[in-house]
Amino acid sequence: MMGLPAGWITGVPGLSRAQQLKLVGNGVVLRQAVAAYRYLLGVLDEHAGTAA
Repeated sequence: MMGLPAGWITGVPGLSRAQQLKLVGNGVVLRQAVAAYRYLLGVLDEHAGTAA
């Protein structure tokens, strides 16, 4: 669901269900982070062209 490989959180030995949910809840969805980064780079490019 978050774009992580199967077992990324659930395959870690010794983690309770509550700990697994906390780890996933504190995570950043990779696809969202990439989209935000690309958007911000585009905004910077636009402003760099008008700042001169």
